[in-house]
Formats: sequence, C-alpha cells, structure tokens
Amino acid sequence: IAPPARYPRAPEVTITRRRGMCPGAAPARAPLEVGYRYLPAQSGVSGDWFDVIPLPGGRVALVVGDVVGHGLHAAATMGRLRTAVHNFSTLDLPPDELLSHLDDLVGRIDQDEACTEVAAAVVGATCLYAIYDPVTRRCVMARAGHLAPALVSPDGDVTFPDLPFGPPLGLGGMPFRSAELDVPEGTQLVLYTDGLIEDRDRDLDEGMELLRQSLAGHPDRPPEQSCQAVLDTLLPARPKDDVALLVARTRPLPPDRIADWDVPSDPAAVARMRDAACRKLDEWDLSELSFSLELVLSELVTNAIRYGSEPIHVRLILDRTLICEVADGSSTSPHLRYAATTEEGGRGLFLVAQMTERWGTRYTPTGKVIWAELPLSECSGEKALTLALADADLDLDLDL
Repeated sequence: IAPPARYPRAPEVTITRRRGMCPGAAPARAPLEVGYRYLPAQSGVSGDWFDVIPLPGGRVALVVGDVVGHGLHAAATMGRLRTAVHNFSTLDLPPDELLSHLDDLVGRIDQDEACTEVAAAVVGATCLYAIYDPVTRRCVMARAGHLAPALVSPDGDVTFPDLPFGPPLGLGGMPFRSAELDVPEGTQLVLYTDGLIEDRDRDLDEGMELLRQSLAGHPDRPPEQSCQAVLDTLLPARPKDDVALLVARTRPLPPDRIADWDVPSDPAAVARMRDAACRKLDEWDLSELSFSLELVLSELVTNAIRYGSEPIHVRLILDRTLICEVADGSSTSPHLRYAATTEEGGRGLFLVAQMTERWGTRYTPTGKVIWAELPLSECSGEKALTLALADADLDLDLDL
C-alpha cells in the first residue's frame, strides 16, 4: 500500500492563504491603484504576506512581511502576525509604534513556543509598514529587518529610499524609526519580500539592480503589468522561496474635495463654523447631510474649545464618506460613555457615534485629531437622530 502524502492538503493551504491575502475590490475614488502577486516556493507554503488596509481620513496602509522558514508553522505564524497588524492598525498607530507592538508580540510567541515540545522560534520575521495620505501626498514608513521599497517617480526614475533600519521582529530592545517622504501624484510604491531579489546565483546588489531595470522607464504602466514585468525579469520558473510583491500607484485627493478652517478658542466660533461647513456641503451637493454635520461639529469643536488647547483646526474631506476632523494641541482623548438620567452632560459623543459611520482619535506630534465619518446616504439627519434617541431612551431638546 502506498504511504499517504506527507502534506496532502498543502496545495489547498497555498490557494487558501493566497486568496486570504488578496485585497477586496477597490472602492470608488480609492487613493491607490494596486497590483499584487504571491508565488509560493517550490517547497510549499511559507511565511510571506502583504496587505492593503484602509485607515481613517482616506489614508491607506501598505504592509509586507516575511516569516523565516517554510511549512505550515511558518504559514500559521504569518497568519497571527497579519491579524495582529490589522488589529494594531485600528488603533491608528504610526508605523514605528505599530512595529514596536508587533515586535513585542513576536517575542511573546517565541517565549510561549519555547515551553512546548516543538520549539520553533520566530526570530527573523521582518515587516515593512507604510501609510499613504492622499490629502497631504506624503507617505510615512518604518521597517523591521525588511528591505527598503522601490519608488517609481512620475518621470520613470527608480529610487530606493534610505529608510532607518530596524532589527527583525522578536529581538527586542531597539526602537524603530519612521521616515516621511513626499509622494507626487502617479508615484508607484513597490513593496516586496527578499525571495524576489535574493538567489544563490546572484548577490543582493545584482537583484536590486534587476528590480530597478524592470521598473524604470515605465511611469504610466498599470501596477498589474508592473508586477508581471518584475516577475518575468527576476524569477526563475520554479522559485525556491516565497515571493510577495505589491505595487501601488498613488492617486491624491483633488483639492476641491478638501476644506479646512482655523478655529479661535471662543464658544461663539462654533456657530460660525457650522455655517461655513454647511456652505461647503451646498457646494458639494450634499445638503442632506447638513443636520448630521452640524451636530457632529457642534460637539467636537465645543469639546476642543472647552477641554483642548490651541491651535484648533477643522477639516472636511469628501471621499468614500464625508470625513470631519477636529484637531487641537491637547493629547487628552474623549471617551464614549452612557450618562445617567440625572446628568446634564455626557451624551454628546454618544450622539456623534449614532450619527456617524465611525469615529475615533488619532494622535499627532502636536496633539490629536478627533475624526468622524458620515455615510453619503439619503437618510436624513433628523431621522437618524430620532432613531438614535429612541434606542437610547433619551428625550433631548437640542438647540443647534
């Protein structure tokens, strides 16, 4: 009787993890046009992965990582790290802080597995995390033991930015540092794992040069075609290591979809801010959102004036949703809570949460940004507020 295959379901695992890494359909007005490839090694599944993660404010995170080793253990560890990156990204952390949390996680995984009969350390895992902002047209990146990305400029030149080097994940004890780059419209960001350029028959510098040649001189080539051109140039027919490749062309948000104002630290400025925002909604043909936006702005700007510090700034962004951002110089973050029946305050953020699709806090070097996203739907603000108050058993007379 023929012995059973050692890993009879390995092809299914490979197909499943490849599908799991594929970003979903690009939303309307997406800030990036994305192409990607994942090629398993000849020996089977491994620990390479990539991801495209939407962030608040119309921003997008690009991630690529590699867990050293092959087999189902490397693939399972990759899945844990990929899930952790998704979870950490919901906290809206800058790249260097996110990698620090990921480094701690890998250290704990190593400690846990050292106590088992089959100890398989994860030391050697690498990651590159980048955040692209289509409003400012800037990209901030940090890396943990990973190769620097390639940048294809709108004129076709290819450069490898000098990012601060961080140790591989799991070593601990060393801080990570970020670098911020200007990214003109039409720039292509190329993220990849070492299996693309490293080979026994050539050194690292030769592989980087081949990558540069495969990308140079084609600024208008779609990302999908760039991916195929890179693979045709650098990879043999049967690669010995996993390869993850992600190419993203930037699409900045048009200036006419952005509006911002400086707000004086004066309660009387709240009404003027509502009027200015409603006029902008009229220009965008979104008058039906005026009621919701007035309520959200009243709460966020009032909180910034009362509890924050100058400078106070308001920004509206028209993207897949209507994004309202209120920035101030304080690092104190508000928290959603249920107010008692006898309390006069404490319901503002609850109403903001009910009137918006989602909201949150993003910390900056100079303070914080409270953001809220209003869906571009036809449901009137009055109806949404009525439903919110009914769910919360509240009876409020709001004078906006």
